[in-house]
Amino acid sequence: MSGRIDQELIEAAAEVARTRCRGDQHTMAAAARARDGRIFTAVNAYHFTGGPCAELVVLGTAAAQGAYELDTIVAVGDRDRGVVPPCGRCRQVLLDYFPDLHVIVGPADVRPVADLLPATYVWSDHQLPEQDT
Repeated sequence: MSGRIDQELIEAAAEVARTRCRGDQHTMAAAARARDGRIFTAVNAYHFTGGPCAELVVLGTAAAQGAYELDTIVAVGDRDRGVVPPCGRCRQVLLDYFPDLHVIVGPADVRPVADLLPATYVWSDHQLPEQDT
């Protein structure tokens, strides 16, 4: 364990999973805490073509409300499955968007997102520098 477990964040995601996840279309909930302390929640949009995970939806939800600096994120499964670690795609996106993000990966385990993808490709390392116009 690398950091303090944010129980309030886990409970926020668990509450959304209990009350908003129904059927096969919404099976996961996520909660993210912004650096200013606000909590944002979202659910996944499952589709056989690979709809967005709850972690990615919560990034958009936070941005839509003006939160662009997130500190911690967690995903919780429906049917009382508890904390679920992010999939590989989400790990890469979270690292690219928020390299200092903490990810709760278990009920008593929180890690820096970079630890979830050792020796990873870092998208920003391969972008051209901005040109003065």
